[in-house]
Order: sequence, then structure tokens, then C-alpha cells
Amino acid sequence: MSLQLMRGNEAIAEAAIRAGCRCYFCYPITPQGELVEYMARELPTRGGEFLQAESEVSAINMVYGAAAAGVRTMTSSSSPGISLKMEGISYMAGARLPGVIVNIMRGGPGLGNIAPAQADYFQATKGGGHGDYRLITLAPSTVPEAAELVMEAFELSDRYRVPAMILADGMLGQMMEPVELPEPVDPADIPARPWALTGAKGRDPNVVLSFDLDPQGLKKMNQELQAIYRQIQHNEIRWEESHTEDAELLLVAYGTMGRIARTVARLAREEGIRAGLIRPITLWPFPYDPIRQAAQSVSTVLTLELSAGQMWEDVQLAVGQRADTPFYGELGGVVPTPRQILKEVKRYVSS
Repeated sequence: MSLQLMRGNEAIAEAAIRAGCRCYFCYPITPQGELVEYMARELPTRGGEFLQAESEVSAINMVYGAAAAGVRTMTSSSSPGISLKMEGISYMAGARLPGVIVNIMRGGPGLGNIAPAQADYFQATKGGGHGDYRLITLAPSTVPEAAELVMEAFELSDRYRVPAMILADGMLGQMMEPVELPEPVDPADIPARPWALTGAKGRDPNVVLSFDLDPQGLKKMNQELQAIYRQIQHNEIRWEESHTEDAELLLVAYGTMGRIARTVARLAREEGIRAGLIRPITLWPFPYDPIRQAAQSVSTVLTLELSAGQMWEDVQLAVGQRADTPFYGELGGVVPTPRQILKEVKRYVSS
């Protein structure tokens, strides 16, 4: 396989096609427009269906329909657009339908701006729609990793029949990096969907819905979902860590801030500060245990985000009283430099 120079949005789109996505529904919004354009150009020529819906609400309900029919399907948007999709995402979770949702986050709240931000963490990991449900949430920090995680998102979503979200941001969507694209999935390797609505000749009809007027019936459905979520928490936590063995200060950051934090840790060590890094890759399920273990041997766990401190709450839960848990964040689409953050690191080491 040869390297290709690709924009993040384009790599996500190409990886989705190679993962077997055959239906893509969208409504355009910046900063993920290139993803839409790529799918519009490429998917119909490679056996798939592209449709620009009249709204985000329509797009997510088209995803629901295609998933119910047993097709690998995806939608993408950016922060305000994902908010509009949340009712349909909750419906998919309740109906146990696999599918992939891509959120290229932008500044908010409200219409905000088109600059990169990470303030949709709560929405993605705590259930932005209604009801007791979860999304498998994967957070890439590079363009090659974005392509890899799209492939994984389809696999995990199918395996557990739980919607999966790729949570990236405007910087990752727009930046260009060399990518070695994954090999296309063999259609024979895509799991069978005996539950799908494919016609009922010769068998009992299937039913796909998230509706049950009987409280006991709905309780049972919720209990089954919670059992699946526990399996995911047990089996599918992903994270990356570096220099945690001898760290005196631990950085925790994901996505674009995670790649900045890697540079911060290197600069800190060049100045004699033993900084380590844990970068969550699955934001749900969250890597509580790795952070908890690393916190036992450091004095400070510094969370870095492009938000007011949403992942910070999960880091504090993981660390407890084992170490101090300060926070550094930027708001509104402002992206700090590594040396700006290094000044913050020095403040906690010297105190």
C-alpha cells in the first residue's frame, strides 16, 4: 500500500467506503464539507448510494431506515448538526441498530464558529439524546488514525449493534497528512444481519423499533442494553500512553489536543520535567483504570481540552484523591501552542 496525502475529512470518507459503507446521508455544514463532497463523488461510482437530505433530522432517519434494512450506513455533520440528529440517534440506540456518525466539532454553543473545538464531549459520551443509552465514541488525533478508527467504528457497531461515533474536530478534518489507507473489507466478512428487515418469505417477520408502551417490557429492553454496554466497557477500552513509568506529572488529552500534548511532554522532558501522557482513544468506554493506575505515582494529573473542561470530569472521577487534578482549556475555537501549555506545566511542577 502506498502513502497518499489526504485531508482528514477525505480520509474518513474513503475509509468508510472501504469499510463497506453503502449508504451515506447528510446535510452540509462546515468544517466537514469535504467529507460530503468526497462521498458525493466517490460512493455512487463504487456501488453505494449518496443522498443529501433536506435537513439533519431527515438524514439521521434515513440512516435509521438503511440500518434497519441491514446496510452499513453512515452520516456526518458538525456540532449544531449533530444536535439536530440526536433524537434519531437515540431511536437507533433503542432499536439496536448499528451505524456510524461522524462529528467534526466546531466552536459553540449555538451557531458558534467553524474553528476546531472539543465541547461536544458531553453530548457524545453522556447521551446527548433522551434515555439511558450509550454511543461507542472514538477520538482520532491524526489523519491516519482517523481512517483506522472509521474501519473500527463499523466493526464495533456491527458487533454490538450499538451506534458508533467518530469524534474529531475542524483542525483534524481540514489538515493534510500522509495516509496508508486500510484494505477494503471483503463483503463476505461483514457480519450477517438476521434481524434486518429484508423481507419475510419463509420466516417470521422481524420487528425493529424502540417503542414499548408496557413499562415492564421497556424495562427489559433497557436492561438488555445495559448488559451490552457492560460488555463494551469490559472489552473495548482503547488508549495510548507514553512515559508514564517515571512521570512526575501526567497529561491527559484526546484528539487534536492529544497530539499537542505529545509535543508538550517532549518539550517538558527536554527541560528536565518528567511528563507523561495518557491519550484516551475511546471516550466511551472511558479508560478510567489506566488513568487511575498512572495517578498513583504522580503528584499532578493535568487535563487539556479545547473546552471548559468536559473530559476533565471523567479524569477527576478516575483520579479521585490520588493526585491534584488541575485543568487547562481553551474556548471558542482557540488552539494553544505547545509552549503555551508548557508554561502551565511548569507552574504545577514548581508549586
